[in-house]
Amino acid sequence: MGGGKTDVWQGTLALMVLKTLQTMGAMHGYGIARRIEQTSGDRLAVNYGTLYPALLKLEQEGYIQSEWGVSDNNRKAKFYKLTRAGRKQVERETREWEKTTAILARFLSPEGQP
Repeated sequence: MGGGKTDVWQGTLALMVLKTLQTMGAMHGYGIARRIEQTSGDRLAVNYGTLYPALLKLEQEGYIQSEWGVSDNNRKAKFYKLTRAGRKQVERETREWEKTTAILARFLSPEGQP
């Protein structure tokens, strides 16, 4: 267990964070990381050195907002939630990824057929 995990792909972490918050509602960083790993079937490992700068950037862009609260184990934690702009961004990025993967699938399929 754990030997087969790969790091989250470049450029996908922001969408994974936004989608996680869209699905789960407000969460703290540790919870977001665990949920992404869980959703990937434990195939991805979320590096905190990558996650927290991504959360900060998403907050600066106005896609998420944070507030301090108390976690399940009674510790002070910063909770993140989607903003209206964040909900729109999830939809935009989801459409872009669907287009991109459809194009890539053509290259990976035999003889370029979908």
